[in-house]
Amino acid sequence: MSSFMEWVDARFPATKVWQEHMAQYYAPKNFNFWYYFGALSLIVLVVQIATGIFLTMHYKPDSQLAFASVEYIMRDVPWGWFIRYMHSTGASMFFVVVYLHMFRALLYGSFKAPRELVWIIGMIIFVALMAEAFMGYLLPWGNMSYWGAQVIISLFGAIPVIGDGLSEWIRGDFVVSDATLNRFFAFHVILMPLLLALLVYLHIVALHKVGSNNPDGIEIKKNKDADGKPLDGIPFHPYYSVKDIFGLMVFLLIYFGIVFFVPEFGGWFLEKDNFTPADILRTPPHIVPLWYFTPFYSILRAVTWEWLPGGAKLWGVMAMGASIVLLFLLPWLDRARVKSIRYRGWIFKTAVGVFVVAFIFLGYLGTKNPTHVDLFLMENVYWAQSFMILYFLFFLLMPWYTSIDPTKPEPERVNFK
Repeated sequence: MSSFMEWVDARFPATKVWQEHMAQYYAPKNFNFWYYFGALSLIVLVVQIATGIFLTMHYKPDSQLAFASVEYIMRDVPWGWFIRYMHSTGASMFFVVVYLHMFRALLYGSFKAPRELVWIIGMIIFVALMAEAFMGYLLPWGNMSYWGAQVIISLFGAIPVIGDGLSEWIRGDFVVSDATLNRFFAFHVILMPLLLALLVYLHIVALHKVGSNNPDGIEIKKNKDADGKPLDGIPFHPYYSVKDIFGLMVFLLIYFGIVFFVPEFGGWFLEKDNFTPADILRTPPHIVPLWYFTPFYSILRAVTWEWLPGGAKLWGVMAMGASIVLLFLLPWLDRARVKSIRYRGWIFKTAVGVFVVAFIFLGYLGTKNPTHVDLFLMENVYWAQSFMILYFLFFLLMPWYTSIDPTKPEPERVNFK
C-alpha cells in the first residue's frame, strides 16, 4: 500500500490533500452538536445524487408517461419504492440540516470576518438548493406539482418589462407543459447537481482557508505552539471524523425511521394531491409548496395592499426576494464586537428568539388558507403580515441593536464551561 501511494502521489497529490484537509487540518477542540449539520448536509447531498441516479434509470421525462413511470418505480421495480422514498425524504432532510446549519452560523457569528466569503458561498448553495428542489418537485407530474409550478413560475410575470417573457422562457411554453418538464428534468439531474458539487467544494476550500469558527467565536490561529499548531485545536481526523460518524448514526436512525414508517410525514414531505396525476382541468383546493419553501411563500402572500405602485403581486415578489437577499447581507448588518451568542447581550438574544418564532410561524401559515382563522381570532393573512414585519425588522434594525447590545469580553482561549 505504501508503494502504491508513493506511485499515486508522484502523479496526484492525494496524500497532500488528505493531510491538508483532514489529518492536519486543525479544528477548534470545543465543537458541540451544532457542528454535526455541516457534515450531514454533505452526506445528504451524496445520498440525493446516488438515489437520483437510480431513479433516472426508470423515470420518463414525458408529460404522458412521467406519473406512470413513478408508479412503475414504486410498484414494479425491485426496491424502487425504497429508492424513491429515500430521495423524497432526503429532500426534506436536506433542508432540515441546512436550516440548522445556518442557524448555528447565526448563533455563533460564523458569518462575521474573516468568514464573509464562506457565508456568501453557503447562501448561494442555499439558493441553488431551492432551485434544485423546485425543479425536482415538478418531475413526479402530480397534480400539486403541476399547479404549484404554474403558480410559482407565473410570479416572475410580475417583474416589469421582462416578466412575461421570462415566465415563458422558464416554462418553454405558454403554460406548464411537456417542454417545462423536459427542461426541469435536465436542470435537476445535470446542471444543478454539478453546480451544487462545485459550490460545496468552494465552500469547503474557503472554510479551510480561514479556519472553522467555534462556540466561543474566537480565532484559534492566534495562539500557536512552537510547531505552528493551534493550542486550542485538534486534528479533524480522527477526532471529528469519528465524532461525525456518531452524529451520522443518529441522523440515519431518524432518516430511515421516516422512510420506512411515515414517508409522507402527514403530507409535509409528500402531499396527498401529488398521488394523483396532473390535471389541467382540476385545480387543487389549496395550492401550497412543500414546507421548506413556506416561510418565503408566506411572505409573498402577506403583501396584499393593492394600492402599492405596480400592485400587490409585484411587491409580494420583491418582499420574498428581499427576505433571501437580507440573509446574504448578514456579515455587514451585524456590528457586534463579539461573534458568539455566549458573549452577546440580552438584546441580540431576544432578537434571535423573536426571529426564530417568526420564521416558524411564517412556515406554518404558508401551508394554510390565508383567509381562514387558524391562530386565535385573526385571519391567517394578518398573522403573516405581523410575522413578516418581525422577520424584516430583525435584519433592518440589526446594525443598531447589535452596536448598542451589552456584550461580555471574549476569552483569549477556548473554554469548556
